[in-house]
Amino acid sequence: MPDAITSGDEIGIEPVTDKRGRVAFVDLGRAFSARLEHWVPQLRSEQLELVDPAKNPFFGHGRAQFFIAHRGGKPVGRISAHIDELALAMPAEQGFGPGTGFFGYFDAEDERVASALLAAAEAWLAGQGMTRALGPISLSIWEEPGLLVKGQDHAPMIMMGHHPAHYAGWIEAAGFSTAKRLFTYELDISHDFPPLVQRIVQSGQRNARINVRRVDKSRWDSEVEIVLSILNDAWSDNWGFVPFTPEEVAYAGKKLRPIIFEELNMIAEVEGRPVAFMLTFPDVNDALSQIKGKLFPFGWFHMLRWLKQPRPRGMRVPLMGVLKELHNSRLASQLAFMMISKIREEAHGKFGATRGEIGWILEDNQGMVAIADTIESTINREYVIYEKDLG
Repeated sequence: MPDAITSGDEIGIEPVTDKRGRVAFVDLGRAFSARLEHWVPQLRSEQLELVDPAKNPFFGHGRAQFFIAHRGGKPVGRISAHIDELALAMPAEQGFGPGTGFFGYFDAEDERVASALLAAAEAWLAGQGMTRALGPISLSIWEEPGLLVKGQDHAPMIMMGHHPAHYAGWIEAAGFSTAKRLFTYELDISHDFPPLVQRIVQSGQRNARINVRRVDKSRWDSEVEIVLSILNDAWSDNWGFVPFTPEEVAYAGKKLRPIIFEELNMIAEVEGRPVAFMLTFPDVNDALSQIKGKLFPFGWFHMLRWLKQPRPRGMRVPLMGVLKELHNSRLASQLAFMMISKIREEAHGKFGATRGEIGWILEDNQGMVAIADTIESTINREYVIYEKDLG
């Protein structure tokens, strides 16, 4: 590929080739995000790690090319084009599969820049033998999937993307169409769940076969293995599923441990066998908004103090899973209600949170949508993953 791809008289698209370019790529994205109302600055060091092939285990099974757009000597946009070998190996009916490449980290000053960036990503993917582009996904489906199309009127919770509404029109104008919608649901956790849920929970509590317990951080490595083994089984038939590798398990465990509080994370056992889990994170964005995403010189002190005794306004449930053999059973939904009920009590009673958020949830995940409806939660954010044929 040449050093620059040009589009029009003024726009140049340059591939990132080194650490200096990756730093510029991350800082450009932060500059775009800073324009958005309700944006919460994330830790710059964490964002730099995610695009570093030496640090992000995604690159153990994936490859990426980052691009920065320039006009008049100024950076005016960015995009990634990337390929995940694990995604290529998945069945096509599950959303990815042979020939599917991705774009992500999309920011643009205007529609002309957007068009040029998307064209550069498409050209790179086609040159790698891909026949279909899917995105935005940055970089892994487990990181930040989708473009926010509804919900810009409030701040995102931890690990949630936040994008301007007009990006959707620019992506669609470039020939992309909707592949899948993802929702997050919010609810008031300052009061009990509806009577139906309480009865289901009480019935489960009387069942001697069922035990819902906290995650035990004194056995951290084995607990992480339990959760990830259930996840890889429970989600294996889901649209967009890509299995976690051992390296990603270790990386996620290390990164997430500081925000894992035993009272907020549950493993459900049936006759002593772990069959389900539910993870909940306190909304660390409360703290990040105060330190502006910078640990130095004094942000680290504020973060340590917050992590020692967090009092967040919100809690997010990013992941839950029940072994596939129990799917579509009454027991599966009962375990889910039992875990979320325990978490609600602790989140509000001990941590003082008043708002919960569940997601992402695929639009056609009937089981999770039913659970969200039963606990009287409502959709508060909508993300879209787009696709385009490169043939």
